[in-house]
Amino acid sequence: MSVLNRIRILLLAVWLGAAIYFSAVVAPAAFAVLRSFLLPNAGEIAGTIVTRSLAVVNVGGFVVSLLSLATALILRNRYTRLSLILQSILLAVVGVACGVGEWVIAARMRGLRVVMHGQIDQVPLTDPNRLAFATLHGYSVSALAVAIIAGLIAFFVITTRVDRIER
Repeated sequence: MSVLNRIRILLLAVWLGAAIYFSAVVAPAAFAVLRSFLLPNAGEIAGTIVTRSLAVVNVGGFVVSLLSLATALILRNRYTRLSLILQSILLAVVGVACGVGEWVIAARMRGLRVVMHGQIDQVPLTDPNRLAFATLHGYSVSALAVAIIAGLIAFFVITTRVDRIER
């Protein structure tokens, strides 16, 4: 296996680890710990921590997917056509999901937080801005889940050894 291929596998593995750790540990822990102090704005503080952390995960996934796609073209002779097509589709899904998650969904969520003047915890659950925020949050979770699933499948496609038959 070439050094370039090992690097792309490592980058994808590191991003997957960060994305899964963020989803399973960082986000839930931030909300749980801060709410345990019974602060009136615990959700806002936790949301700020999660937003900044998620930005790193999303931008990282976007960059890793672009680098992996570019290197797939360089390494195309090492893979079967099917493997290369599957990798490319899956890595594009990671990039699109992370890009949309950061530059569309999270951007709109940040805008709604500004409109609510940083007091999301005090905004009634029936407020249209709070409802829109909750909907966008669901989309954000879904976008990251899609990126993680596509990244995991891409990881296994890239690491599965299939010798290309030269004719």
